[in-house]
Amino acid sequence: MSKSKYWIAFSSIENIDSEFVLRLYNYFGDIELAFNADEAEFKNIDGLSIKRAENFIKARKNLNAEEKFDLVQKRGIDFLTYDDERYPKLLKEIYNPPAVLYFKGNLDRVNFNRTLAVVGSRKASTYSKDALKKVISGLANTDVTIVSGLASGIDSAAHQHAIENGLTTVGVIASGFDYTYPASNKHLYEQIEKENGVIFTEYYPTFEPLKYRFPQRNRIVSGLSYGTLVAEASIKSGALITANLTLEQGRELMCIPGLITNPNTEGIYKLIKNGAVIVTETEDILSALGWQIEGQLGLKLASAPELSDTETKIFEALAIEEKTFDEIQAETGIDTDALLTDLTMLELKGIIKKVGGDSYRKEV
Repeated sequence: MSKSKYWIAFSSIENIDSEFVLRLYNYFGDIELAFNADEAEFKNIDGLSIKRAENFIKARKNLNAEEKFDLVQKRGIDFLTYDDERYPKLLKEIYNPPAVLYFKGNLDRVNFNRTLAVVGSRKASTYSKDALKKVISGLANTDVTIVSGLASGIDSAAHQHAIENGLTTVGVIASGFDYTYPASNKHLYEQIEKENGVIFTEYYPTFEPLKYRFPQRNRIVSGLSYGTLVAEASIKSGALITANLTLEQGRELMCIPGLITNPNTEGIYKLIKNGAVIVTETEDILSALGWQIEGQLGLKLASAPELSDTETKIFEALAIEEKTFDEIQAETGIDTDALLTDLTMLELKGIIKKVGGDSYRKEV
């Protein structure tokens, strides 16, 4: 336990933040000295918030550091403190890095030298999810780590596409581990923790997913990453906050262009007009970040040998957009019975998907 209990005790106080903790730590050079400092000593620390100092002193009177530490241990939660040599070096470079990172999963899975953040709308369009799937599939079975916020929409899609393509993924949540938000992502949480990566949070286990914690969480998503890819974002959105943080942190900002009729792309085009890199294929990301990836397994199913001639015609008919059965038949000239059979086989192979009753779209 050594001095870790003092880091944990600091993080268990809701009305102080990492900036306050690290200012004390840097002044005293020792977290135990910082935690037990006299009130008079705080007056000598340049830039220290008097209000936060008062809040800390008040909270410390009723705080048992060992009890706070024991709760974390009993929950089976691992953690990294700011002075831990395993603490991600890239995250230390940002303004106000977390004093403590709680985590679940296997830290050894993560390559912190190849991290890409992916953010976007919670109400993501089918187009943006499909575009993201195409881009991430180009990184299949490499050592790239996908970082996102485990929210619904683009975040969930980013984590899922990473898993499907054999990539490690890191989720950063806006609450303590006593909460799963959104509840619909419970299976994804468990999958990342047990098999595919790590879940991080700066919040003590009992802290709730309050509204203001989500934008605070975003600085960690971008701070862990060499670049951020925005898949969809309205003018007023958390994704745009993360995009601005990316620029403030001196990291690479990239955007997937979308339909100009979609209000969730207004933020995208604002970022592109201000100089964000346009991403239409995986190579755009690699070029922007200066990465060379070995052993990629790109999927080019249109010419794959397992497709028959008629299946290839169907796949090519769906190359641009989804189509109804009648539209596919008119374009390919395949008779009804054969078309029904081929569509069923392509669905079973996971190459296309039936949507909206009588329409089909390609999945890869």
